[in-house]
Amino acid sequence: MALRILIDARHLRDFGIGTYIRNLVRALACIDRENHYVLACAKEGGAELGGLPGNFQIARYERHDSDPLDHVAFPWFIRHFSADLYHIPLNVVSLTMPRPYVLTIHDMSSLMYDRQRDFRRKLRLYQFRRGLQRAEKIIAVSEATLRDVEDLFGIPPERVRRIYNAPDPRFLEHKPAADARSAGPEGHSREVRRILERYQIDYPFVLYTGSIRPQKNVPRLVEAFAVVRGQLETHPVYKELRLIIIGDELSRYPAVRRAVIQTRVEDVVRFLGFVPIDTLRIFYEAAAAFVFPSMYEGFGLPPLEAMASGTPVVSSNRSSLPEVVGDAAVLVNPENVFDIARGIRDALTDEQLRVSLIARGYEQARRFSWEATARQVLEVYEEVGRERKVLR
Repeated sequence: MALRILIDARHLRDFGIGTYIRNLVRALACIDRENHYVLACAKEGGAELGGLPGNFQIARYERHDSDPLDHVAFPWFIRHFSADLYHIPLNVVSLTMPRPYVLTIHDMSSLMYDRQRDFRRKLRLYQFRRGLQRAEKIIAVSEATLRDVEDLFGIPPERVRRIYNAPDPRFLEHKPAADARSAGPEGHSREVRRILERYQIDYPFVLYTGSIRPQKNVPRLVEAFAVVRGQLETHPVYKELRLIIIGDELSRYPAVRRAVIQTRVEDVVRFLGFVPIDTLRIFYEAAAAFVFPSMYEGFGLPPLEAMASGTPVVSSNRSSLPEVVGDAAVLVNPENVFDIARGIRDALTDEQLRVSLIARGYEQARRFSWEATARQVLEVYEEVGRERKVLR
């Protein structure tokens, strides 16, 4: 018997969770024409969901989950759809959320790296714990996240399922951007040159993409880059090396600004903010190396995106990253600036290593697919749906 499944898709346009929602929905649309899906999202998110089959329905809901009234308003709204189950694809669950629901946990950095000790943090912790405890099933996006869920909150193992994320398929296609595809490979080369010229990039660069929150370890990345820059100042290829950071604005993070000033690399470190995905893909392809020295990741998509783009990766050896990158990256100790520098230097200057990393990177990125993710998520839906029908 077909199920009616409501997915909270309000964060469809976000940088990380949005990738999860968009690709999961698209993959479910390809493999499942039996169950009926309701996608709750804001008006501007509807454009991202065009072309879905007839068993998918868009439900407009404009209130953000940070609004205190949402704890009542969203549950009231979704009850009208008489769903058999709900899927909340992020850590925030309304306090009056109806059951049964499936909850996806991407990471716990908001709790583990929250330095506040006020009432608001206690309330977030209570909401987080309550959301986990009331969930029928919990999807953890890595073994590391699964262990965190079980160890920190005492959730029984039978209620937690590890289901990996995957890179956005656009990083695996290796095709020109949409406005250049008709011109073929030469058109793609022109598009790459056009994008790099727009950003005035005519030098080799090391790339980081993602947020600049404390656990991302960007100040140490800046310090390590300064070390490498000094070591390669006479190198025939990398003497003009730059560091490009795509993600949050620098002004929000004084620790990163201090690292840039103290290491005297103001002229060779660039912060570009967020860029469109076709532009991001070109930056991945053009980078001499991608560096991701994060202290904590629930999964860690950027290294896989870089691998799918044919770029050597230097990655932290912490949390979920070793299981995600496998043997296809140079692993470094994220607390040791000189070890990060060593990894960057090796990935740049050891040609045999570079060739190996690129080949293994392509293979590693293709081990993860949204079709496989969607099939496993669908199994969870059907398991919860069967249990509910038995209880009825």
